[in-house]
Amino acid sequence: MRNSLPMALAALLLPIAACGSDDDADQKPTKKPPAAETPRPGDQKVTLTWKGKKRVYTVHAPPGYTRSAKLPLVIAMHPYPADGAAAATISGLSAKADKENFLVAYPDGLNQAFNALICCGTEDDVGFIRTMTKRLTSTWNADPDRVYATGISNGGDMAYKLAVELPDTFAAIAPVSGGYLGPDSADDSYMPRTPVSVITFIGGLDEHYTGMDEGITAWQKRLSCKTSQPEKLKKKIKRTTAKCRDGSEVVVHRLPDMGHSWPGGAGGSMSDPTAGVDATDLMWAFFKSHTKEAP
Repeated sequence: MRNSLPMALAALLLPIAACGSDDDADQKPTKKPPAAETPRPGDQKVTLTWKGKKRVYTVHAPPGYTRSAKLPLVIAMHPYPADGAAAATISGLSAKADKENFLVAYPDGLNQAFNALICCGTEDDVGFIRTMTKRLTSTWNADPDRVYATGISNGGDMAYKLAVELPDTFAAIAPVSGGYLGPDSADDSYMPRTPVSVITFIGGLDEHYTGMDEGITAWQKRLSCKTSQPEKLKKKIKRTTAKCRDGSEVVVHRLPDMGHSWPGGAGGSMSDPTAGVDATDLMWAFFKSHTKEAP
């Protein structure tokens, strides 16, 4: 989680190491895959050097994957302290990708953390993920108009940061038990410069609920979003939908009986199978309906 919640790490993904160097964040993507990196179905661990440090992410490609088709890409970020394998276990996004035919990338934060809005690292993770995304759109032929970000807790906070600090990269984000929080977000000018739609899930029993609720409210105010009346779902869940001035959309699920968890969830201590909705299913349906050209 952010600072204190324990995390049982997931079983390791099946890796095949690949190497590369991407110190220059603005360098042109290579047209051919690095020799040791072979895009293929299944899980592949990729290593690159970013600002003199080894950075790692795991790519999951669905069965039948080939570079001939441009597939959507979901970047899924772990909580603190954890790694990409934990994000895969909690979210179940690899199984979803196999059914729906998209790519997933699970980056590892250094020291099991991302330098998000209020926690927990000091690295340039925005630059790392920018470089990783460029590599995935070139080497793996991911569709640059259908790139999405999600994450839980520290990873959810990071999704908001990426939406603001990497303009014209993400079509939509799906923070789970994460917030638009901290000193940066307190500045009214800290908001996306290009349209990024949001679907988010926050639990009423989460100790961070108030901050997350205030954060998404501020996001909608800054983007001049018009919010619908709340829809009441099962288990007293309330869902609001907002249309924003820049063409983006914001959907918020407030789950009164959920804590700091992933609703639905596929495994691990942060999954809540009794939450009443399945965040993975809902976010993928949301992502499918949002591209950079057509919010």
